[in-house]
Amino acid sequence: MGNERLTLEEVAREAGVSLATADRVINRRQGVRAKTVAQVERAISKLGYRTNAAAARLARNRRHRFAFVLPSSVNPFMEQLAAQASKTAEWLELQQAYVDVLRVDVFDPAALAAALRDLPHVYDGVAVVALDHPAVRAAIDDLTDRSVHVVTLVSDTPSARRAHYVGIDNPAAGRTAASLMGRFLARRPGHVAVIVGSMALRDHSERHFGFLQVLSGEYPHLQILPALEGRDDPELNEAIVASLLRQSPDLVGIYNVGAGNEGIVAALENSGRAGDLVWIAHELTPKARRWLMNGHVDAIINQDAGHEVRSAARILLARCERTPILLDQERIRIEIFLRDNLP
Repeated sequence: MGNERLTLEEVAREAGVSLATADRVINRRQGVRAKTVAQVERAISKLGYRTNAAAARLARNRRHRFAFVLPSSVNPFMEQLAAQASKTAEWLELQQAYVDVLRVDVFDPAALAAALRDLPHVYDGVAVVALDHPAVRAAIDDLTDRSVHVVTLVSDTPSARRAHYVGIDNPAAGRTAASLMGRFLARRPGHVAVIVGSMALRDHSERHFGFLQVLSGEYPHLQILPALEGRDDPELNEAIVASLLRQSPDLVGIYNVGAGNEGIVAALENSGRAGDLVWIAHELTPKARRWLMNGHVDAIINQDAGHEVRSAARILLARCERTPILLDQERIRIEIFLRDNLP
C-alpha cells in the first residue's frame, strides 16, 4: 500500500540518484537514461511511494479548467446535472482544477456546434451533452485537435474523436423499458406510444431502438405507434398525448424516452385516464417520485446524475494528468425504481 508520507528525497536516496533526477522521472520528463529510470521505479515500488497529484500540480503551478456544456431547456434531470457539477466543483478545486457550467440549446445542432467551436482556449477539458450531428462531431474533433479532452455526457457521438462517453447503456435501457411494459400489460392488447425529445439525440434514438427490439419481438399483441418528438417540452408533450388519446382509444401504454413528463401528467389527468395506462419514464426527479407514489407512473428508469458528473470530472482530470482510468468505477448503471423500492 502506498505511503504519501514518504518524501521524494527518500526515493532518490534509495535509488542512488539526485533529487533533481528523481523529480524528472516522477514527472515523466525527458533526458533521463533508461537505466536510471528503472532504478528510480524500483525504489518507488520498494518504498511504496505515491505522489500527491494535487500537491504536485500546485508545486508546478499547473491548474486545469473544464467546461460542462448542458442543455438550456428547463429539464429536471439536467438541473440535477448542473447542481451536481456545482458540488463537484468543490472537489475539483482541491485538485487544482476548476469548472464552468455553460447552457446551450442542444436540440439545435448549429447552436451546439457554435458553442463548442467558440469555447475560449482556457479550457483543458469539456463534458458535453452531445447531439449526434455532423456539425457537432466536427466541433468535437476541432476541440480534440486543440488538445482539449472531450467527454460526452448522457448522450454520445461515438464517431467523433471524443475521449470517453459517460452514461448508461441506452439500448439496454430501452430494452428494459419494453420488458417492463410487456410484463405490466400482460396479455392486454392495444397500442403503445413512444415519445422522444429528439431522434438526433443518440441516447433517445438508442432507447427507442432497444424498446422496439424487445416489444415487437416478444410482445406481438402490442402495436407500437411511430415515435413522436416532444423536444422534452412539457407543453408540446401535453399536446402530443392529448392527441394520441383522442386518435387511439385503445392506447394502453406510453414510454417517454426523455423529459417533459409534466405535460404527460396533465394530458392524462385531463382525459381522466391517469392510472389507466402503463407509463414508463426516465429519471427519478422529485416530481417523478410523487408520480410513482400516486400511480401515474409505473416505473422509472434512472441514471445517477451525481455519479455521471463525478465520473466525467475524474476522467477529464485523468486525461489531463495522463493517469489511468478505473473503468469499473466509471461504469454508469441502469437503475429501475418502482413505488415499492424508492430510496
